[in-house]
Amino acid sequence: MEKEKALADRRELLISLLRVGGLGAASAALGFWLHGRSRRPEEAGALTVKKNFTVPPDPNLPEMVVAQGDDPRQLVARAIQELGGIKRFISRGDVVVIKPNMAWDRTPEQAANTNPDVVAAMVRLCQEAGAKKVIVTDVSTHEPRRVYQRSGIAAAARAEGAQVILPEERMFKEVNMRGEVLELWPVFEPFVTADKIINIPIAKHHSLTGATLGMKNWYGILGGQRHRLHQRIHESLADLADFMRPTLTIIDAYRVLIRNGPVGGNLGDVELKKTLIAGTDPVALDAYAGKAYWNLDPAKVLYLKLAQGRGLGKLAFEQVRTQVVQV
Repeated sequence: MEKEKALADRRELLISLLRVGGLGAASAALGFWLHGRSRRPEEAGALTVKKNFTVPPDPNLPEMVVAQGDDPRQLVARAIQELGGIKRFISRGDVVVIKPNMAWDRTPEQAANTNPDVVAAMVRLCQEAGAKKVIVTDVSTHEPRRVYQRSGIAAAARAEGAQVILPEERMFKEVNMRGEVLELWPVFEPFVTADKIINIPIAKHHSLTGATLGMKNWYGILGGQRHRLHQRIHESLADLADFMRPTLTIIDAYRVLIRNGPVGGNLGDVELKKTLIAGTDPVALDAYAGKAYWNLDPAKVLYLKLAQGRGLGKLAFEQVRTQVVQV
């Protein structure tokens, strides 16, 4: 009974931190909540086999970091530091693919795409770790050249030395994803040839799933008629999360599109939260942000339940080792 009460208290504290948002919400760090987790099995790398880009777990480090402050670049730096430093994730000579949400013809202020400063900060850290190449790319929904430019992401990434790749048709490869819904499907080549993959979605409302966060961001690795997947969106999201197991997930919640997502456009639908949520448990990160910003019960979000059932992470975000910092 006491253990259940303690977990409930931690859950409510974490949620309140995100709902308040901004400076002052995290005046003190929460210590690590030690809860063991087994390593995900490694799988053979091939175009017809699921890819696993994860790093080994470390019981001495948090699985989730919540950083709050004024400067998005500093939030990234501090979150990665708390997770063990960039060299835990990136080795010298790695080809790193960074996957922001870069889908919509919108400005950064409209919060439909990932904050360009968050992407730029991650590129810089990967370069400092000795990455051979850092690629920033996404399969946009709106016209890619326009999206890449207007989002501010292309310019910010290039300024830090990244290679920005547009989704050209010749670069899609048919992959057997071996999922419940996703079987043979065109996948953008950088996502199956990288050494490490970093997922950087923005936290947004979504009419079908309640929110679009880390797992929904994987739609941006696919070509073809993606809208057809909406008929079984939860199963397709679980398939994608099972296929694309990232090195690291960073949810950009600096500006949050609270309503009328995922495209947005109205600044009145955007709330300034000045928050970054980073970690190695993609299920916990999605569950946490979804509960805090849209009051989504993780146990009732089907794609999260399916992902947990496949061993991809924990619905009960209050049980993962968590560190909250103010930058």
